[in-house]
Amino acid sequence: MRTAPTMVVAESATSSVVQCALATVAEITRKLRPTRKIVDKWVRPECLPERALMAPKSSTPAWFATYLRDRWAEGQRNVRRLLQEVREQGLTGCYSRLAAFVATWRRRSEMKPTPSSPIGTLPLDPRTGAVISPIVAATLCIKPRCMLTQRQAEKVDVLKQELPIFACMRSLAMRFRGLLRGNDLNALDNWIRDAMGCGVHAMQKFAAKLRHDIDAVRNAIREPWSNGQTEGQINRLKALKRAMYGRASVALLPARMRPLREIEYHQV
Repeated sequence: MRTAPTMVVAESATSSVVQCALATVAEITRKLRPTRKIVDKWVRPECLPERALMAPKSSTPAWFATYLRDRWAEGQRNVRRLLQEVREQGLTGCYSRLAAFVATWRRRSEMKPTPSSPIGTLPLDPRTGAVISPIVAATLCIKPRCMLTQRQAEKVDVLKQELPIFACMRSLAMRFRGLLRGNDLNALDNWIRDAMGCGVHAMQKFAAKLRHDIDAVRNAIREPWSNGQTEGQINRLKALKRAMYGRASVALLPARMRPLREIEYHQV
């Protein structure tokens, strides 16, 4: 039985002719089983033509493309306002279709030039001359001076000298580290006030998050208790579970989680 002529059959026929120049129209017709008329149509062009577009109707925004493009160029970007205007001219479509139609124009108008990489704005390592990476700068920003090596201390000094924003963030980070080890709740309130007014978006966002759960933060400063042990055991359990996945049974998991003093060894 002869198959119905479709776009797939036509593309297959064209591909066969391109791949095998010696194939004739009759051979293609016998192999793919389209009609001879379809094969004659598709073997002549060197490439497939563009797909024909449906003519716009009054129910589609494309019917009013000229008017919409002019209004968009005039600065009218409110889709609901545009919808009201074109409906007065006869549009019967809905809001979502008009929003999808102008979405390409909106993306093009809101497209901004790609900012330069922040690596190019960072200072150079005083020893090697290489650019200090953002990851290294972020690590040094929260590391106390007493825990820095000589080379790291030199990087910190260069970053503080050439980047005032780094000096501000490091100062706030060291103050926050200190107040977590103290019992002065007034210091917390002062820190949040200074962080909100420092002008650094990351610090302002972090301070705003602290305000949302201020009672828990105050308890962490006031009380001597910590959930560090619990979080550490959870992290250890997850690491063991991932390492053992697909290699051992569940029975081995509690054995590895128990302390060594609780494990009974077989006598040799």
